Amino acid sequence: MTDGAELFDLSGKTALVTGGSRGLGAEMVRGFARAGADVVIASRKLDSCERLAEEVRSETGRRALPVACHVGDWAQLEQLAETAYAEFGKVDILVNNAGMSPLYDHVSEVGEELYDKVLAVNLKAPFRLTANIGTRMAAGDGGSIIMVSSTASQNPSTNAIPYAAAKAGVNTMTLAFARTFGPKVRVNCIIPGPFLTDISKAWDMEAFNARAASTILLQRGGEADEIVGAALYFASAASSFTTGALLTVSGGSAR
Repeated sequence: MTDGAELFDLSGKTALVTGGSRGLGAEMVRGFARAGADVVIASRKLDSCERLAEEVRSETGRRALPVACHVGDWAQLEQLAETAYAEFGKVDILVNNAGMSPLYDHVSEVGEELYDKVLAVNLKAPFRLTANIGTRMAAGDGGSIIMVSSTASQNPSTNAIPYAAAKAGVNTMTLAFARTFGPKVRVNCIIPGPFLTDISKAWDMEAFNARAASTILLQRGGEADEIVGAALYFASAASSFTTGALLTVSGGSAR
């Protein structure tokens, strides 16, 4: 019998997290490092990645590699994978967390440039990085890939249609990649609801809290560190018989 601590132990593992310098991504980076993993922290702003990397090294003693990467750029995704493998020789855990959701007043305002940008960051990036790293995992010792979607993929609002469509594609890719890379690579997806991260600073919190009281079973938004349990589950041996799964972490959000 394996005890709980051993099930979630990531000692000797290397985790790569896109969008890893802030919000949910940063909390997953911290959670993985505290569980024993070395980490690759990728986002557009290198200085933010470097600050978190230094925090991780100081707090946990784990190796932390900051990498600047615009995930909407195919070539930069290739370089991110190469950099991670050059530094660590492997990636055991990949988290496709980077995302963007620009809002608009009416769908007629969505131009081609904005549409392409949203699809590139939210759909193209997880496809290419998973295809690249998943292939290497399958040829090696296996691994775990975690997609990060959104409840918008299942219940879209009128002012984020391209984002919702892209995240619905991520849900579909989760199962497709699980079939592609099984049995050595497990591919699962976290579907977060409303979390109180940097994005929420622009919200009307009084209006949000009023809505939450009637539309979210836990009657509040999530704190960023409340994503870590789900991430550790999918990253670790605790989910050794789980693949192709979509796990909603939304406080029971109804809409």
